[in-house]
Amino acid sequence: MSFAREGYPFIAIGVLLAGLGWVGVAAGIGGPWLRGIAGLFTVMSLFTIWFFRDPAPIVPADAGAVVAPGQGKVISISEVDEPTFMGGTARRITIFLSVFDVHVQRAPVSGLVEHRAYKPGKYLAAWNERASEDNEQSSIGISTSQGKVLVRQIAGLIARRIVSDPSEGDDVVRGDRIGLIRFGSRVDLFIPLDWEIFSSVGDRVRVGSSVLARLPLEN
Repeated sequence: MSFAREGYPFIAIGVLLAGLGWVGVAAGIGGPWLRGIAGLFTVMSLFTIWFFRDPAPIVPADAGAVVAPGQGKVISISEVDEPTFMGGTARRITIFLSVFDVHVQRAPVSGLVEHRAYKPGKYLAAWNERASEDNEQSSIGISTSQGKVLVRQIAGLIARRIVSDPSEGDDVVRGDRIGLIRFGSRVDLFIPLDWEIFSSVGDRVRVGSSVLARLPLEN
């Protein structure tokens, strides 16, 4: 198991504080209150380690498969207007990431990054429909030979940090890491309307592994 590099400082601080607490307990310092604090820091450290886990995805062999850019629960599939990169109506698949899900995002397709945009905003609960419009967000647009794909990282109620890795002009490979969001959030995937959908509302999906849709066959 590997871990997101953004989590290293948090993990190190938590382990250090927990370690110091248990050293104090072993030395007979502080009494029961120190044992409680050491236990609390231990639980927090374990949660931080779990939160920043970054497991390697099992990318499907099917080259036409569009994989989940985020890990969590599909809460919405709808047709929406997306003028900034898709250029009109697109299909949006929304994935809600709880604090217990992997928070690294990965490229749903291979292609060229032709769009990067950041928008400050609110911190509504990530399952709120208005979050897609009103919350802080970062967008990554990828062009393929069969059409455009947009991944939108959206901050949630307690998320306060969005990291987007690729720059415009970068090539990305399906399953590559493209970013991370701390701490509960959502990811919107926009695809062309003629791409076949393989996911449903309520599905639990794994980042970089679960198939959400399929690119049309090239002539």
